[in-house]
Amino acid sequence: MTPREIAEVAAKALDAKRAKDVIALKVDEMTVITDYMVIGSGRSVPQVKALAEHVEEELAKADLFAKRREGMSEGRWCVLDYGDVMVHIFHEQDREYYQLERLWSTGSNELAIDFETEEKA
Repeated sequence: MTPREIAEVAAKALDAKRAKDVIALKVDEMTVITDYMVIGSGRSVPQVKALAEHVEEELAKADLFAKRREGMSEGRWCVLDYGDVMVHIFHEQDREYYQLERLWSTGSNELAIDFETEEKA
């Protein structure tokens, strides 16, 4: 699976569980840390945790497992590190505060993802 495909699966997994404002950004020209960032937010701590778990479940189906997981116990900002893809799942208040999209978006590096093909759970 390519990094772009991993980012798409992660974004669709977030959207399927009703994450808010899901976005995937190609950041390989801006940092050596990762190639793609997927960002979404939940309305509550339990939803943020559930979103992170769902992303992990969907990527595990393709035998992909996070190299690192941070913030799962707090449920305010969960980070799943898949190497070439970083998935950030925020509580909506924390997302407003940190504004990662503003930091990493160039206006032309957002992936076009067809969320319509996925069923909402």
